[in-house]
Amino acid sequence: MSQERARRRDRQVYLRSHPVLFALLAATRRQHTARIGTTVIAHSRDAFTDGLVRVPLDRTAEGTTGGAAGRLTGGGLLFDQEGDDHRGSRRGLAESLGADGVNRLRPVWTEVLDRRLKPLADGQPVDLVDVAAELSGATAAALLGLTVDPLALASAARAAAAAGAREHLPGFPFLSRRRAAERAAAHLNALLDRATGGASTGPEAGAGAGSRTEAGTGLAAMLAVAAINTTVAGLPRAAAWCADADLWAYAESAPEALTSELLRVTAPTPLLPRVAAAAGTVAGRPVRRGDRLLLIARHAVGAHDRDPSPSDPAPPQTAQLVFGAGPHACPGARLARLQLTDALSALAPYRPVVHTARADRTSALPSWATLTVVATRRPPAPGDPAGR
Repeated sequence: MSQERARRRDRQVYLRSHPVLFALLAATRRQHTARIGTTVIAHSRDAFTDGLVRVPLDRTAEGTTGGAAGRLTGGGLLFDQEGDDHRGSRRGLAESLGADGVNRLRPVWTEVLDRRLKPLADGQPVDLVDVAAELSGATAAALLGLTVDPLALASAARAAAAAGAREHLPGFPFLSRRRAAERAAAHLNALLDRATGGASTGPEAGAGAGSRTEAGTGLAAMLAVAAINTTVAGLPRAAAWCADADLWAYAESAPEALTSELLRVTAPTPLLPRVAAAAGTVAGRPVRRGDRLLLIARHAVGAHDRDPSPSDPAPPQTAQLVFGAGPHACPGARLARLQLTDALSALAPYRPVVHTARADRTSALPSWATLTVVATRRPPAPGDPAGR
């Protein structure tokens, strides 16, 4: 087992799902920035940060995260708000995802981990993609106060994200892709609407409270898509890297450092598509209004050239960039870190290895379609410190 083996395996999720895009990024990554027509690609840490905090961004432009969210939610939520509205929405979400809110949610995902990982003790394989789907679906439902099947919610959220991503693939715009994206978004919204009985729901009044606020089904859809897709993409990739590089001991001795380093090298959201709303500069390169920005998170944090090292982790200000920066930082960072730490800690006693892996060719984010693991040892039973 080695870091090189882990890197080779993880590279497959890019090469099999987004080969053309990532060939382009690899060809230009030695430059801090690169311009191709009206697109500016930001690779370095400084360029990535400048693209988020120094260039005014069009929150609702087609082909951006905000544009996709607007299509999903009908607009008026978080991404397309300005000034006090935008800050107010983010503040409400940040409160729900603060320390107290995350601690209230924690029993939801630990129950899923305890139940879904038990077959490892009997020598049975476990598909971590399926586990991550249930875990993220259950957590999103609890956050939003929904009564809905976690796997059904996860399936709908993943389908909506995948259809939206296919709609914005380079090339001629196909009407069939747009209709597929609209159908997937409608299916997710209908599922959420049924789960709320047609009333509004949102995170502001507390996780698991089943509360109804003015945030609406649209905000619930946006949060579900973001939380579920990043978790289903990130957790299995991190576990596979941990298994291939034999890093499980760190899950017991330095769990937070292991989580930080694995999030850095897997970068579940590896690039952020944005559009400039006004002129600015990215690492010294001029950006014009209307230019498209590709902000490459995985290069900004050194995922492409620095292996994870829990004993010598990257500085926190670098590792944190996988969650954005400044006013565009992801409010769910605390939740994501704790979920992954708990998942790796639950897996570590089994010292699992990868049994089968198949990349997902249709997902919105670089992901495994299937990632099964098998245990190489049994966790110690009470009174049996050795384990076998």
